Amino acid sequence: MFYQSTRNEKETASPSAAVLKGIAPDGGLYILNDLKSLGFDWERTLSMSALEIAEYILGTLFDDFSKDEMHALVKAAYEGKFETEELTPTVKVGDRYVLELFRGPTSAFKDVALSMLPQLITGARKKTGCTDEIVILTATSGDTGKAALHGFHDVEGTRIIVFYPEGGVSDIQKAQMVTQKGNNVCVCAVKGNFDDAQTGVKNIFDECEKNDLLPKGIRLSSANSINIGRLAPQIVYYFKSYADLVASGEIAKGDFVNFVVPTGNFGDILAGYFAKNLGLPVDTLVCASNANNVLTEFIKTGRYNRKREFYKTSSPSMDILVSSNLERLLYLLSGCDAKLVAKYMSDLKTVGEYTVNSDILSKLQNEFWAEYCGDSETFDTIKGVYEKYGYLCDTHTAVGWNVAEKFIKETGNRNKTVVLSTASPYKFAASVEKAIGETPVDNEFEVMKQLSEKTGTEIPAGLKILEDLPVLHTDVIETDEMLGYVLKKTGESSWKK
Repeated sequence: MFYQSTRNEKETASPSAAVLKGIAPDGGLYILNDLKSLGFDWERTLSMSALEIAEYILGTLFDDFSKDEMHALVKAAYEGKFETEELTPTVKVGDRYVLELFRGPTSAFKDVALSMLPQLITGARKKTGCTDEIVILTATSGDTGKAALHGFHDVEGTRIIVFYPEGGVSDIQKAQMVTQKGNNVCVCAVKGNFDDAQTGVKNIFDECEKNDLLPKGIRLSSANSINIGRLAPQIVYYFKSYADLVASGEIAKGDFVNFVVPTGNFGDILAGYFAKNLGLPVDTLVCASNANNVLTEFIKTGRYNRKREFYKTSSPSMDILVSSNLERLLYLLSGCDAKLVAKYMSDLKTVGEYTVNSDILSKLQNEFWAEYCGDSETFDTIKGVYEKYGYLCDTHTAVGWNVAEKFIKETGNRNKTVVLSTASPYKFAASVEKAIGETPVDNEFEVMKQLSEKTGTEIPAGLKILEDLPVLHTDVIETDEMLGYVLKKTGESSWKK
């Protein structure tokens, strides 16, 4: 099995090498061009545990690992690290279902993938005989940063640098990152938005690849979902949710299900598309955006235009205008036309937009439906769901719930619908408390306590202790200083705080 770049089918890598590289040398993303040909037996997953599903899916997608090797990696990633053995429970709320992806150590859906990626990278180093130190570069809109830091801290043979937009994450998200311990971790704020940070990281990969800038013995990789090793584990919870619905009698084997995904970078929903290509009976994948609705416009019109006003919203993890993982979808929908994808990506970079052809648009709209939800609607949704069902959801999940309502009303689709819940409400406590009619105080740690007292829900253990942890990372730089920062940090022998 070989992965190929979305921009040049001749640029290939083994599964392990693709995980280590993170991004292809030509700037493309690694992908398999035909998941349907793998012969994946999706029905087997109905009787499996969450860890067994992960072993089966990841063993299929990364076939240079033996069954025993993948078993060990999955066990090391997940066992005893989540609130529940099922990892991502599916909960019935009214006539809808919520897939709770926030039961991991950092209270965000990124934990599912970023608990697994360090194990895959460690295994890939051994598999390929790599002796270089792997430096993980990551841009975050909030949740990826902490999940990556937690997953990689003190992992042998690795270091990690996380860039986040200054003022562009919640106070809780920032506290999670800047208090992170570990001799191999570095956190830095960037004066710009997430797209600036993400573009900066991509440019660093490009410059280091072209000009051989890194110290000897250092190799870059990524923990963003541009890395196939980060994206693949996200496929697992779609199968787990479907199995939950069958086991509870909510659906019969083979019934079609809709999944509504609040997303900005398109990775979470792309994992659902991969699940569908592996055979899972998925009807419609609903893309839920906030006011930064570039994906909604694209799915409705075929035009992707990043030249638009950027909004800071109450769902900051979705405040994104350049959705990296869309590149993989374009590659598949175009019939694996790497030259066409390369042109679209070049147009996006140079002129800020591209428009897909009618064939791609038709295929896109056959698989996806999209709508967006502004902050006012988000707050109303949090309040409505809480008052009607007693269920407390965060701002991102509320965007998903709101768009699910619009989808059902507009299309009349009556298949069972699952909303992906991507973060604990306590990560955005001030917004959630405001939404349910309370007046939050200025201190977000106090707000968490107020929210817990008001709703009778528990503050996640990892968030409860943040207030007492010392700040360890205070660097702030301009976006054009990111490359120099990385070269400086990779040249240092120790990052011990």
